[in-house]
Amino acid sequence: MLFNIPQFIDKEDKIVGPLTAKQIGWMFGAGAILMGLWTVLDKTAFIISAIPIVALTGAFAFYRPYNQSLIKFIVSVIRFIFNQKTYLWERMPEMIFSVKKTQKNKLAQEKLTKNISAEKIAEISNILDTNK
Repeated sequence: MLFNIPQFIDKEDKIVGPLTAKQIGWMFGAGAILMGLWTVLDKTAFIISAIPIVALTGAFAFYRPYNQSLIKFIVSVIRFIFNQKTYLWERMPEMIFSVKKTQKNKLAQEKLTKNISAEKIAEISNILDTNK
């Protein structure tokens, strides 16, 4: 039995031409805001206020930093700024000094215990020669 495995599930479906449903929604939202401003403001105030609105909704519709929508990116940035940072491990100064002292003590003990007698050397060579 063969099963079809869906691929490219992270891509959104294109609704009209190259535009997705979210992009069309942002465009309609910008149009609704601009229509409301057109009825309220005069021509120069409308043009001045329309430029940042079009730029902002265009960025929300089409700009994708790190291959994710701008809304998700902004929410991630805000969560990162305000959430508590977790440190998994941090070396304390006491640990550094205690490690250095124990290493010095071990080295001093190894120097003292490396005295091997001639009988011990003969015994080790006999073991190596007989392959035991």
